[in-house]
Amino acid sequence: HHPHCSPPITPTELAQEVKAFLSGVDPAHGTKLSAQDHARCALLLLRSLPPARHAVLQHLRGLFDDQVCAHLLTRDTSGTTGTTGTTTAALEEVVQEVRHVLADFIRANPKAWAPVVSAWSIELMGQLSSKYAGRPGVPHANSLNELLQLWMGCPATRVLMDIYTQCLSAMIGGCPDACVDALLDTSVQHSPHFDWVVAHIGSSFPNTIISRVLSCGLKDFCAHGSAGDPLGTDKRVPKIASVVGILGHLASRHSGSIKQELLRMFHESLGPGRDQHQKAAVPFLLQLALMSPALLGTVSAELVDSLKPPVLNQLHQHFSSLPREELDNTMSIVVHLICQTSAGAHRILHFLVNTAMPASVITAPGPPLQDGVREACDRIIQLLLLHLQKLVHNRAGAGAGAAEAPVPRPVPFLDALRPHVRDLCLETLRLERKRFLWQHQLLALLAVYAAPHGATDALFHLLTLARTPDELALATQLHAVLSSCLTDLLPATVTTCVCQIHAGRLPDPQVAQLFRNLAAVVQADTGDGAPAMGPVLGPVLARHLPDLSQLLLHRDADVAEAACLLLSVLPLPRAPAPAPLLGAVRAATHQFFLVLRSQNTTSLGCSSRLLARLSSVSPAAAKAVLQQLVEGALRRGNAELFGASPDQPPQWDECGAGGAGVSLLDTNRRFTTAVNFTGGVWSVFHAGVIGRGPQVPQGRGEHPPEELTNNTQTFLRLLLLCARGARPGDTTTTIHPEAAKAIAAALVENVCPEAAGAELSWPPEEQARGTVERDLRICRRFQEHPLLLPLLRLVALGRPALCYCSVLLRGLLASLMAHWEGCRDAGTGASPWHLQASCALVAAMAEASLVPPVLGNMHELFPFLAPFEVHLLLLSLWEYLRDNGPFPQRFSFQPERGLFLRDFSRDGDVGKHLAVLHSVLHKNIHRLGLLAGRFYP
Repeated sequence: HHPHCSPPITPTELAQEVKAFLSGVDPAHGTKLSAQDHARCALLLLRSLPPARHAVLQHLRGLFDDQVCAHLLTRDTSGTTGTTGTTTAALEEVVQEVRHVLADFIRANPKAWAPVVSAWSIELMGQLSSKYAGRPGVPHANSLNELLQLWMGCPATRVLMDIYTQCLSAMIGGCPDACVDALLDTSVQHSPHFDWVVAHIGSSFPNTIISRVLSCGLKDFCAHGSAGDPLGTDKRVPKIASVVGILGHLASRHSGSIKQELLRMFHESLGPGRDQHQKAAVPFLLQLALMSPALLGTVSAELVDSLKPPVLNQLHQHFSSLPREELDNTMSIVVHLICQTSAGAHRILHFLVNTAMPASVITAPGPPLQDGVREACDRIIQLLLLHLQKLVHNRAGAGAGAAEAPVPRPVPFLDALRPHVRDLCLETLRLERKRFLWQHQLLALLAVYAAPHGATDALFHLLTLARTPDELALATQLHAVLSSCLTDLLPATVTTCVCQIHAGRLPDPQVAQLFRNLAAVVQADTGDGAPAMGPVLGPVLARHLPDLSQLLLHRDADVAEAACLLLSVLPLPRAPAPAPLLGAVRAATHQFFLVLRSQNTTSLGCSSRLLARLSSVSPAAAKAVLQQLVEGALRRGNAELFGASPDQPPQWDECGAGGAGVSLLDTNRRFTTAVNFTGGVWSVFHAGVIGRGPQVPQGRGEHPPEELTNNTQTFLRLLLLCARGARPGDTTTTIHPEAAKAIAAALVENVCPEAAGAELSWPPEEQARGTVERDLRICRRFQEHPLLLPLLRLVALGRPALCYCSVLLRGLLASLMAHWEGCRDAGTGASPWHLQASCALVAAMAEASLVPPVLGNMHELFPFLAPFEVHLLLLSLWEYLRDNGPFPQRFSFQPERGLFLRDFSRDGDVGKHLAVLHSVLHKNIHRLGLLAGRFYP
């Protein structure tokens, strides 16, 4: 008799109970015992004879099976009462009696009873779960919550769960391994139908279950051997799948505890006082990570952070004694795990690269890192890149049918690196010894994997962030690698660049750097046999001429100059659309004058080259460039760069009341509309502001004479280059007649718009008197804009284009004649501008063959003559032009010389127009005798 069993019975009664239990017949009546009475007989036998526990527990399995079956039957019949309901209630009563009996045994002697009862209860739950898994009305194993609700509502399984929980609670302070081993064994046999048991027990004892499940799994791993397939589950370690399943169920709510326990097991395995089975903890954890990506993601980030130099040195010592084959298998597992890691992938890469870098001369504080660790990380990186290359270039799905497109296999490590493309590019551009080679190779693999957007983003970031030729070479090398397997890479990259710029996602310094890098790539010549990026990139960029030309007007001067540099080296299309071309011409012209104002020689060269290239696209483009240049040079603000006077009077009180300046022009206009006193008091009053003194005469600006001269020469040189069709090697002094005609038309439209399109014939004397006001305005414009006279000389080079400036020639000549006629000075030196204008006007007419050479040389005499004599000579010139009008029809084209020439012999006798000239020569023969020979035909 067991001391804790009650009530005591006699040996005779005990023998009868044993007989009844074995036969199932009531000894008193000879009838067969019911299931309830048979179970009670077994419980009485268990109380009286505890050594019979195995037989009794085996018998009670049937009781619990009957109760589960009855419960499910009652559930299916929706609670129907009758015989079934009575039987179910009786079975539930006996099940509760079993619970009380076993609970008493466990409380009395947990060390003896808990392992046996826990193994029995957990195994029975596994059998019942598997047996009734396919029954109608039982939820699928994937519906864990519904399955848990079903079985916890069944009295039999709930009692079994309570019994196991009591066993585990009783053993938790001592050695719960037996209870956990039973859980693992059952999980191996009956998963996934047994998962509801694992979920419930794990939620009740999370810390205990996690630690003991890992501990038991590690012991089983050691007992069965850890050698096996490095990339698959070892069939000789059956419990490891159960460990993975249990931890997977607990990961949703207890990931922190799982992570803490895994890290604790890892660090304890490296300690000096480790047990024999703890030495296999690292392979065991690697095997767990292989089988469960969720566990790998849970612990990977913190594990990398904990790998400090002391830990790495311990790992090196741990693996240094392993055989070569086992070490290679471990390396393969590590590489495979890294490829399957998505959480903290960039951090893992950073750790591997930093650890594998050669030791620096400047050592960091703390324990030094052993060379073997660096070599191991170096080898891991190389194996990782090799493995990623295989995965990236062999991504066709294995299960795709003939009619289905292959489904690419994902690579979690590369998927996690996709948002870090810019960071990878930045790290690559540091050019740190081995690091940038690894990262550049990884960047190429990531670009192919994430194509097309990944490839364009990588190339875009390299082109944007590179600052030196060596850094820029990484972009061209990446293109050489990607161009062999990706089509339309450069068009997509250029589109990305344009979209990023116009969306405002790049700061201005990076936009300027991007344009300079693109220009360098377009101009670069590899010469090493590699596929050159520049010849392909240039035409692609030229397709975005409208987008790029808009940036010539950017608010940041550095961006505008970089855009100009890029456009100046692009091969422009031969037949662009008129609207985008005109927009580019206007933007380039505006940018040219801005650069001319800043006196940036390098940018000025790029701007000039861009305008010259635009003018060479087509005759219409050349005409547009010339017109825009002439119009821009005569526009307010730009004209001051060439010595022109300001068009508006200065603001007198820019700091007056309210901060607003006083405009005399506006004030005069306002008073003029109210009171019209011509020459009256108002004109005198508004000659200045009282208290401010008289008006300050307008000056020529603050530009020094040397700068004005350089600006004029630069502008004329550009006009000449554009007018020649952008042929830099052409050294002739003539320009294309159509180009000169475009300049002439622009001059007339800007100097005297109302006379545009006027007749070219020279008017008679009476008609000329009606244009005095217009002539004076033309003369005033020439006086205000010193650039106009050189422009006339430039037009004269393209015969017969100066004929189209006839209205300007008439107005200027008439005004000069009127000035010299009314001049009372002793010599022409008293009117320096009029002398210069007279000489330049006659020289331009002679250059354009509007007058014969004899008359065209008369400007050489002007500095030595009196004003009235200059008037007489200009009058004779006027009479010649009136008789022989400046018409283009008077010129004939000579193909052998490529010039338009004029035969003055067809105009009749020139002698009558030379009489005045010869008379002036004779009068001043003492001073002009040496020049007399030039004025006799």
